[in-house]
Amino acid sequence: MGRVAAIEPNAVTLNTTSVSLHRFEQRPGEVLVLGQVLDTKVRVDDPELPQLADTDVVVTDLGIEQTRTRDWVVTRVAVRNSRRLGRRANVYVVDWDNVVGLTPSALAMPGQGVAQLLHQFEEWRPIEVADALRELPPKRRYEVIKALDDERLADILQELPEQDQADVIAQLGNERAAFVLEKMDPDDAADLLGVMNPSEAEVLLRRMDPGESDPVRRLLTHSPNSAGGLMTSDPVVLTPDTSVAEALARVRDSDVPTPLSSLVFVVRPPTATPTGQYLGCVPLQRLLREPPATLVGGILDTDLPSLAPETSLPALTRYFAAYDLVCGPVVDDQQHLLGAVTVDDVLDHLLPDDWRERAEEPVLDAAGGSS
Repeated sequence: MGRVAAIEPNAVTLNTTSVSLHRFEQRPGEVLVLGQVLDTKVRVDDPELPQLADTDVVVTDLGIEQTRTRDWVVTRVAVRNSRRLGRRANVYVVDWDNVVGLTPSALAMPGQGVAQLLHQFEEWRPIEVADALRELPPKRRYEVIKALDDERLADILQELPEQDQADVIAQLGNERAAFVLEKMDPDDAADLLGVMNPSEAEVLLRRMDPGESDPVRRLLTHSPNSAGGLMTSDPVVLTPDTSVAEALARVRDSDVPTPLSSLVFVVRPPTATPTGQYLGCVPLQRLLREPPATLVGGILDTDLPSLAPETSLPALTRYFAAYDLVCGPVVDDQQHLLGAVTVDDVLDHLLPDDWRERAEEPVLDAAGGSS
């Protein structure tokens, strides 16, 4: 903290240009404000606030000040009392010395700060929550994971390194782990199960709904660094008699990832992968230019080459570069559409295994963009 010159609501000013980008590691005796202090139940021993005596209150904020030696110390604590039916909770600001219960041992109690973290994470993207979880102490991380609903946890898991995913799944118990795997994208679930002990992975697959586990099993039969191993088995698939209006409604679905919405695939029934005969594809830009009543079977792009399941990672990279795509069809020898590979899955496998853990070049700056 000696390098901090000033702290303002939207900025921290340093008195040096030297900044360490090493991954933060919590040292013994340290506590995390967001992860451990906020939302913690404490007691207040302040003669000027007798109404709070022997009453549990909750920490909502901390105030820090710079001392004469230019150190920064926590001097004030904002607390609120428990809400009563029909009444708004009162907030009090008290001196740090008058608060009982903010010691490292007290903050290690189960449940401390979890509600505050969950509230904080509500507006965060899954990758931001994943990064935050990896910074938490193991006990607190488990408490937060336990409190997340299955669908939200599945989204967050997909942004963690695969070994971290496996560690989380191992803590959930087989029943909940199977539910979470069902909520994950099939390709991400296959990647996760692929790093687990095969017998443990099989136990989870058997607990999953067959409709969810079958696509994952098919993906596991392919090499993880091939088109078959990287593809998702759930792209946007339509029949030739689908109208442009219907096609646009499908790609507008918020559950469809952005890369998959760039291209719709047209097949003969059935439309579930592996599909009937693959006929071609229609780019989103073409859909936007056509009248709503136009049938997609009449505006097919039949010239775009398809990918074989065994297509290698280097060949996939050249394919996306050559055709300027973010999504491509994977088709077998019998012309059945098996799925689609997206460029983000290719990038994920081209980058080093620990790319999420590297801090040399932050992906996002504080403003959410580049400067």
